[in-house]
Amino acid sequence: MKPRIKLTARMISNFCQLRVAPVLPPREVDILQAYMIRLLKSGRLPPGKRGGLDLKIVAVESGLEERVLRQVREHLLPLFDRLVSAVRANCTDDKATEGERRGRPPMSLKEGPVAPKKRAPALPTTEGAIRRSGRRAKPVIEFPQPKWTEWKDPDSFTNAMTLHMKRHGDSGRHLCRAVSDAEATLDPHTIRKWCSGEAIPLTVQSFQILHRIERRYGLPNYYFKARVPRQNLAARGHVLEDISPSEQRRYAWHLPDDFIFRPIEEQEEILAWVKRNIIMGSTEYRRYQAAAARHRFGLRFRGIRSGRKIPDSAPEDETQSDRDEEALVGSVKAPARLEAEMSELLQFKTSTLTAFGLQRNGVWGRETAAQKVEHLGLMFGALVASKSGPVRGYGATMKSLTFALLLFPAVWDWYLQWRETRRGFYTAWEVDMLVVGLSLVREETGWLRQNPELGDHLCVLPGLVSQKDILAARRDWNAACDMMYRHGRNRIKEIQRVARVHRDPFEPILPILEAESPVAEYRKITEEILRLMPDEQRYPKSAAEAVRAYLMLRLGLHLGLRQKNLRELMVCPRHQMPRSERQLEDMKRGEIRWSARENGWEVMIPAIAFKNATSSFFGAKPFRLMLPDLGGLYGWIDAYIDRHRATLIGPSVDPGTFFVKTAKKSSAEAAYNQTTFYEAWRLTIQRYGIYNPYTRRGAIKGLLPHGPHNVRDVLATHILKQTGSYEQASYAIQDTPDMVAQHYGRFLPQDKSALAAQILNRVWEAA
Repeated sequence: MKPRIKLTARMISNFCQLRVAPVLPPREVDILQAYMIRLLKSGRLPPGKRGGLDLKIVAVESGLEERVLRQVREHLLPLFDRLVSAVRANCTDDKATEGERRGRPPMSLKEGPVAPKKRAPALPTTEGAIRRSGRRAKPVIEFPQPKWTEWKDPDSFTNAMTLHMKRHGDSGRHLCRAVSDAEATLDPHTIRKWCSGEAIPLTVQSFQILHRIERRYGLPNYYFKARVPRQNLAARGHVLEDISPSEQRRYAWHLPDDFIFRPIEEQEEILAWVKRNIIMGSTEYRRYQAAAARHRFGLRFRGIRSGRKIPDSAPEDETQSDRDEEALVGSVKAPARLEAEMSELLQFKTSTLTAFGLQRNGVWGRETAAQKVEHLGLMFGALVASKSGPVRGYGATMKSLTFALLLFPAVWDWYLQWRETRRGFYTAWEVDMLVVGLSLVREETGWLRQNPELGDHLCVLPGLVSQKDILAARRDWNAACDMMYRHGRNRIKEIQRVARVHRDPFEPILPILEAESPVAEYRKITEEILRLMPDEQRYPKSAAEAVRAYLMLRLGLHLGLRQKNLRELMVCPRHQMPRSERQLEDMKRGEIRWSARENGWEVMIPAIAFKNATSSFFGAKPFRLMLPDLGGLYGWIDAYIDRHRATLIGPSVDPGTFFVKTAKKSSAEAAYNQTTFYEAWRLTIQRYGIYNPYTRRGAIKGLLPHGPHNVRDVLATHILKQTGSYEQASYAIQDTPDMVAQHYGRFLPQDKSALAAQILNRVWEAA
């Protein structure tokens, strides 16, 4: 079953530029492109010979040499093949050639005669058809009368199809003739496999046929589809022109089954809605972020991320002026000397003990260190980006980069103003960067202050750092650090006065936060996952992925953990000895395990594993919470640990964490990282959370894609709406009331007034 193929002049032009331009001169490409477009507009088939493509006539009609066409024949065949299919699909019976009317086999683009294909099932006729055996076939009636009108609905698709075919006296061949037409056909073997359970409908064309069968038998819409074993994959067969294969996989889940049979205008409307609300997300900040991401400029400290030591003999990158413009807009590798300095800084800020002779104030955790590496890489990347490129950086050379540049106020002022010009206003991000800079030059504990030898790496940067500035800094390093510290303190105060919030963290989940019970609203997503849960017997891996998504949201709603603590949660199956508190402290991770004393699943996380380990919430005590056995939670946890988790890990090495990725080969990493866990959560929201009016899947209208951190906003806001207490809200997310008030709780004046009115209204109700 194939839908009508739409081919446009723009598609032909794109194909010629991608496939033909690399093998033909521009003039020949333009001639061939114009020839193909003329054939399409006139509805004329390419000239054929003995069932193949006649290149000699093509050369004459197009004006190209036959020798040239034969040299690039393999590149042209897909385009001519597509043109033949498009013309045949669009032509009417009146325009059909005499050969077509006589039933000749379709032309193939492989030169030489082509064997005729097997005869397709006969199209439906009102007078009946003649079987090959010579007997007259049973006449096709559009809406046959059933033999009986009362029946018990079977649960399985196979039994339902068999039952209703018997009710209406249809054989597989007769049903195929009744529901097939030129747009979509059904093979009798397919019906036989559906009735025997050997196969089930998986393509959009199959679902279109099911809809016709429902209409023929007078059944409700989606009667058969509701009984098809569910899978966690999108229906196959969507035709999405001008969209790359990777994007098509993202779109397919969110398209209705009859997408390819709808008008072109409606298809464009659906694709635009999916892109705006699901694929991209329509917040203003996301649009800015997507535009900025097209021109990457940050430096990559690859040796540091992978844990490899950078050799002293590593060659320096060439100067900025030696690289072409295409390289300037991409993220480039940091020079060896700058990587070595970054390694020393990370060693200073992350080691358990400070090196002899140095002092420090505070220690960076793994996530904090990775964040600082990224932010400093953006600053150095802006300095070396070309002035004339899309980033409009400073244009410094790679050899001039050193951490000693952070000692000069002019460098910081240029970077702060560059960011303000790029975004349009200052934010708290610039304040955080200045805080990092001040920590490097702070008296006694600053890393930059304690390493004056870095001044030997300084080079002149016209307009920012002069030779006089370099000599003064080398002569009195402490005085230069003091000057930068005073300047940074003043800049922080000035920026804080005018800083704006660059994004609303609540915007993606506003429909949930505005509900009377935010947690109950978010719970609808978990119910949608269960509603669409695949058949484990037929699709074990898809079922395992759905159970994992369900438990992600359930544990997120019960625990209120940050993403790091949730994704690094270890697992201890029943009847095994759980890890001791000391072991978990050394790992800086928590664990979900069975408590024989409480007869339930509990989560135990040492305080040191939390970002705010020194907060008053913990008081140096571990976090321990018994999970409630509500909504069958224990049953899902047991099933996930016993069966689904092993299915996801497959041949890969077990990382020991509760949540694992789907590993397809032994070398694949089954443990989540920060990015992959966020994407897994976001994918769950896209598939099950956002209500799609075209597929009627999804739980909440107006929801936008988001990550696991937003669950903390949901929990805090829910408790605030119920109790009005910031302190109780802080208990749900292991934080302080001040942090809830500043970052997590969306407690508006009307919510406060409504909560107070409930108490006051009791007086009037009593009267």
